[in-house]
Amino acid sequence: MRRMTARPANAHQARLLKLLRDGGPNSRAQLGDLVDLSRSKLAVEVDRLLETGLVVADGLAASRGGRRSHNIRLAPELRFLGVDIGATSIDVAVTNAELEILGHITQPMEVREGPVAVFEQVLAMAAKLKASGLAEGFDGAGIGVPGPVRFPEGIPVAPPIMPGWDGFPVREALSQELGCPVMVDNDVNLMAMGEQHAGVARSVGDFLCVKIGTGIGCGIVVGGGVHRGTTGSAGDIGHIQAVPDGRPCACGNRGCLEAHFSGAALARDALEAAQQGRSAELASRLDVNGTLTAVDVAAAAAAGDAVCLDLIREGGTRTGQVIAGLVSFFNPGLVVIGGGVTGLGHTLLAAIRTQVYRQSLPLATGNLPIVLGELGPTAGVIGAARLISDHLFSPA
Repeated sequence: MRRMTARPANAHQARLLKLLRDGGPNSRAQLGDLVDLSRSKLAVEVDRLLETGLVVADGLAASRGGRRSHNIRLAPELRFLGVDIGATSIDVAVTNAELEILGHITQPMEVREGPVAVFEQVLAMAAKLKASGLAEGFDGAGIGVPGPVRFPEGIPVAPPIMPGWDGFPVREALSQELGCPVMVDNDVNLMAMGEQHAGVARSVGDFLCVKIGTGIGCGIVVGGGVHRGTTGSAGDIGHIQAVPDGRPCACGNRGCLEAHFSGAALARDALEAAQQGRSAELASRLDVNGTLTAVDVAAAAAAGDAVCLDLIREGGTRTGQVIAGLVSFFNPGLVVIGGGVTGLGHTLLAAIRTQVYRQSLPLATGNLPIVLGELGPTAGVIGAARLISDHLFSPA
């Protein structure tokens, strides 16, 4: 299999590649309707892309009167690797050039074990997918990590829950190991890109994607593109103060949203409730499992446990307070809630909605949907594949 070596030569070719990625095979005539090019100029650019091997002819299109046009599609052998490293798990997927998932595996792994151990696991998972016949090699890889990333260099910077990762050259190290270009971003940005490509945010240009997992972060999409900020740390809402002089946080401050409501905070509160005898349901689960997680809180709440329902509502209210400030400032068209803690479901969503609608101005919230993400754990790997395809489908 030929690995991708060509890149689009100009912005017109890049636009055509992204249209074919996002919309699938299309005719020359239909592509001409979507781009601002004369028929002759379009023909030149499509022919040049055909010569590179990035696109191929795909049969005759339906007639629109007159001579039938040929369909064009992205080369079917192109393969992207999407890697989503969470605080406690790793998801790895292989996609085609249209970002359809061909194979996806997930494994538990603590990001605290450090980059060497984590990337050994990532490479083993990628090798397993290759061995299954899904890919002979990868044309590019996108990697998400649960912390701030200096985006141009692909380097994590002082990530609070990732000891040993500060300054680690993720992009460079994995590019050498995988033998292909690599792009690295914060995991929440990739979740936002995944929901934008194939999920609930498909038709929205300006939205917020809030991930509530072990920590809390926010992907900010403006005019269809991710806003990363000057240094790549935009959206770090888990460290906005939610409770003045509140609990100590891993970042060194006090009262951060993440310290009061996240997967880790919820597990700690559940353990306290079980040990103090305030929840028989949690105490029973603690006896059986020896530990408690947000999954146990969700299950106990579903069984009607009042303590767990209160924990979820309180956390949702605090999260809603922070999101309300973001909504007033940014005026998004949609707020997506994702991440592991979304197993808490509509009790959490209702608490967030109530607080946002109560606190933000009616003009900002009058037509504002606040919804759960559609894609679950695949959002991050689809977003990772989109990240690398955005890079490769741009002029070199």
